[in-house]
Amino acid sequence: MTTTAQHESNPQLQQHLQECIRNCLECAALCEHCSADCIRLDMQGMAECIATCRDCADVCLLDARLMSRDSPWHFKSCALCAEMCDACASICEGMAGKHSASHSGDIMQRCAEACRKCAQSCKAMTLMRAT
Repeated sequence: MTTTAQHESNPQLQQHLQECIRNCLECAALCEHCSADCIRLDMQGMAECIATCRDCADVCLLDARLMSRDSPWHFKSCALCAEMCDACASICEGMAGKHSASHSGDIMQRCAEACRKCAQSCKAMTLMRAT
């Protein structure tokens, strides 16, 4: 596993680590916002979006915490985070398409975009493990 000393001696990894933490925190915030908005819509078919956004937010926050404390487990949490974010993005994109003319559709689309960005960042982080 990569250690703190290895992170500090690799400026590229340290820079990407900080960017990935920011992306995870932004994604978590937008997922929470999206799930809250979906709850307020009180429409059938929203349960999957709500549950996935909440799960995604939790995984993103855990990943950000592990990266922040430089846990050797953060590479594995990044892999899970990327998978969760991809799933959440797909669901939110689908729901945004159904609600495209509404404020909620915009929130769902922004959530999907944050999830895609976070997933990309986490996938890149997992690849840096080998370096």
